[in-house]
Amino acid sequence: MAVPHWLFGDQLGPHFLTGRSDTPVVMIEARSVFRRRRFHRAKAHLVLSAMRHRAAELGDRVRYVRAETYREGLREAVGDGPVTVGHPTSYAALRLVRSLESVTVLPARGFLVAHDDFRAWADGHGGGRLRQEDFYRWVRRSHDLLMDGDRPAGDRWNHDHDNREPPPKGARTLGAPRPYRPREDEIDDEVRRDLDRWEREDSVAFVGRDGPRLFPATRREALAALRRFVEHRLAGFGPHEDAMLAGDPVMSHSLLSSSLNLGLLDPAECVERAEDAWRAGHAPVNSVEGFVRQVAGWREYVWQLYWYFGEDYRHRNALRHHEPLPEWFLELDADAVRARCLATVLAQVRDTGWTHHIPRLMLLGSHALQRGWDPLAVTDWFHRSFVDGYDWVMVPNVVGMSQYADGGRMTTKPYTSGGSYVNRMSDLCGGCAYRPGARTGDRACPFTTGYWAFLHRHRARLERNPRMAQPVRGLDRLADLDEVLQQEGRRGDTPP
Repeated sequence: MAVPHWLFGDQLGPHFLTGRSDTPVVMIEARSVFRRRRFHRAKAHLVLSAMRHRAAELGDRVRYVRAETYREGLREAVGDGPVTVGHPTSYAALRLVRSLESVTVLPARGFLVAHDDFRAWADGHGGGRLRQEDFYRWVRRSHDLLMDGDRPAGDRWNHDHDNREPPPKGARTLGAPRPYRPREDEIDDEVRRDLDRWEREDSVAFVGRDGPRLFPATRREALAALRRFVEHRLAGFGPHEDAMLAGDPVMSHSLLSSSLNLGLLDPAECVERAEDAWRAGHAPVNSVEGFVRQVAGWREYVWQLYWYFGEDYRHRNALRHHEPLPEWFLELDADAVRARCLATVLAQVRDTGWTHHIPRLMLLGSHALQRGWDPLAVTDWFHRSFVDGYDWVMVPNVVGMSQYADGGRMTTKPYTSGGSYVNRMSDLCGGCAYRPGARTGDRACPFTTGYWAFLHRHRARLERNPRMAQPVRGLDRLADLDEVLQQEGRRGDTPP
């Protein structure tokens, strides 16, 4: 009899079950996951819906156990018998499966590059300051991805110059075709009833709002979402991928991250379909390259660095930021916030568990960085609050990029800005209580004052950074710097 294979809740696509079609499957729904941390309600619903849908698809082949812990569930499913499992996506889960004598851990799936191949590449680059652009070009070459022989498609590796346009002037939306949205079914209803009961009876608490489900929970839905994006939205993705519009939070983004991170889609099929669209003349190269960069470049890079940097990386705090996250942020209380940009994005997270990469980095992350919030707590918040948030995703993204807590091992500079950037790349400053160019007074933009206070606080470190030296010198031109710093100090952790 074949050895059962254990599927975690982010290993739900067919590529996690290759081999014999009669291999028994084990799936475990562990209540302790939700008891330990306060996840976004929409995220909890999506993960449980996806797991239960996958179990329904597998039918009699799966033993689906609902237990307090994974250990208890595995004991109920297979006793002391042997079981295999794909390499998990977090250090905690890997420690668990390696501690169980009956479990054999198989290589990771769901990514383009094997761990050993990345380690060889990284070690060959000295293992220190690893740059995503170098890795991305290596992946493109080694996978013959968006290439014309030895040359990159369109004769350029990087189309960022064409993909950083502000939103069209006066436009409330991009006018892109609507993204795919799934229809809920009886499994979704069952999950929602269970979550309600856990909140009433089982000391389980969530944050944010839930319903209706906005993201795929099945392979069929995920493929429909991929098809919808490639055929109708990919062509317009590139130019405005870094822009923000208050009335159009999804713009032309793919909304495929949760499907990829649940394992419903394989990254290879996503980038191959995008490339096919370019070769067929259905999408311009800059849009296709922008999407390929996100999936085969950044996503792959973050996954590999999570393992390469080691488990202690999450505790890096080069800037010595230790301020706790304020209650209004933890509770996603957008109504308490006056700054229109931050209130708009916080409301998007509260209502959907999602917002695209620029609000995450340049609004939510930038505000946390300027305030000096503890990067470990910020990482945990992003993990819990986003439907596509997992430990491997958020540790490098937040510690390394958003909060610059590794001191520059992953990125060349801190990603933060004043209000002028927000004003240029969005319509979020219109109608705001603050003015993006104001540094002092009642209408001083919190991002502008926060930016200058951040540069001042870390001047000794940042003035040695070639990419930050010029902004830091700008401090010397501020005649009102003392007033800016005093004003920023008075703000404390009150909502901006």
